[in-house]
Amino acid sequence: MNITETSTDGLKREYRVVITAQDIEEKVKGRLDELRQTVQLPGFRPGKVPVAVIKQRYGGSVLAEVLENAVSETSRQVVNDRGLRVALQPKIEIEKYEQGGDLAYTMGVELLPDIEPGEFGGIELERLVADVDDVQVDESLKRLASSQETTEPVTDDRAAEMGDTTVIDFDGSVDGERRDGMKGEDFALKLGSGQFIPGFEEQLVGAKTGEHRTVTVTFPEGYHAAELAGKEAVFEVDVKELRSSVPAEINDDLAKQFGLESAEELRKLVRERMEQEYKDLARLRVKRQLLDKLAEAHSFDVPAGMVDIEFESIWQRLQDELKKGDAGEDANKSEDELRAEYRGIAERRVRLGLLLSEVGRRNNIQVSQDELNRALIAEARRWPGQERQVFDFFKANPNAVENLRAPIFEDKVVDFILELAKVSDRKVPVEELMRDPDEAEAKAA
Repeated sequence: MNITETSTDGLKREYRVVITAQDIEEKVKGRLDELRQTVQLPGFRPGKVPVAVIKQRYGGSVLAEVLENAVSETSRQVVNDRGLRVALQPKIEIEKYEQGGDLAYTMGVELLPDIEPGEFGGIELERLVADVDDVQVDESLKRLASSQETTEPVTDDRAAEMGDTTVIDFDGSVDGERRDGMKGEDFALKLGSGQFIPGFEEQLVGAKTGEHRTVTVTFPEGYHAAELAGKEAVFEVDVKELRSSVPAEINDDLAKQFGLESAEELRKLVRERMEQEYKDLARLRVKRQLLDKLAEAHSFDVPAGMVDIEFESIWQRLQDELKKGDAGEDANKSEDELRAEYRGIAERRVRLGLLLSEVGRRNNIQVSQDELNRALIAEARRWPGQERQVFDFFKANPNAVENLRAPIFEDKVVDFILELAKVSDRKVPVEELMRDPDEAEAKAA
């Protein structure tokens, strides 16, 4: 085998590899001889089939197998012998091959950059801390009680209000034509729930039991049924019953619906969960600060192939959001502006990922099997009744397991850096903790 480095450009390397005809022939002969020992053909005893017969019958497939293995083995050898830390799978292009001759191919690789992490002890961060007070706990308990509410018929002669449940029959049409999925009977619709097309529920406010109403609405531009997006629809609606909401009382009975013994236990649990929620949010905020500072302090080339992969992932999600009408201000930007902006985001993500990976490698930070098992169990719990299928999926897909491992590893590295950094706490109102960081920065500016 002859190896020649043909190109060096930043993190990119290209090699020309030649596997001699003699090497190929020897491997083919060896593989044919292996087959000869095991193959069974009519008229021949096991192990006694002539080589010529084996070659005639299996020569083509054996040659293809040998060539494929030769390229795979020699490309690995190039990487190992030169101590290359490759970022992605090498790109192989066969340059030339004729049966009986040498095989020549080019191998392009992108290398991981050499990274020298900075000193983390000088990083100054601010962690926002918000206390959970009794008023917040009371409000949370009220919302919890509302989620367990029941309804009762409205007995007085009043009209429907927001928050009431109307039991309705409805039949809708677009351009005068009835459409599937636009008709229903005895449907319980809570006004203000947002279950129906925007504007539908508001037009039932003021209706009384037994009343007929014609409701005219327009399907949103990003409606999931593209043929209806932006079109006007007319619904004939009969209000058959009006029911008012009755929130559950915050008492021991409510607590027992959640597997607890008393209202006091429920109150304690709600407080603990709110405290954990605030802590998690504070950690996310300080992690964002840390990543911003790490991005500012570290500048090194990143493999373009990794950026391409990250960009395509981001770009696909953006296209989905644009189709749904959920892209916000991005909807007003040109494609060139969006590509430039999100290419920069992809490059930043790759750079930070490589930096955190290097910090973890240098400090022997690893994800234990127990941590991975807990993540797998948590993922399975997200799919009640399908836990076995989830476990089987991850067992059969090692790459999917890596998707569980990666965020755990990142959080462990972030925690390691936070231990070294100077983190000061600042008490803030809950509203400030909950405020979007981008919004907060805009107000400060």
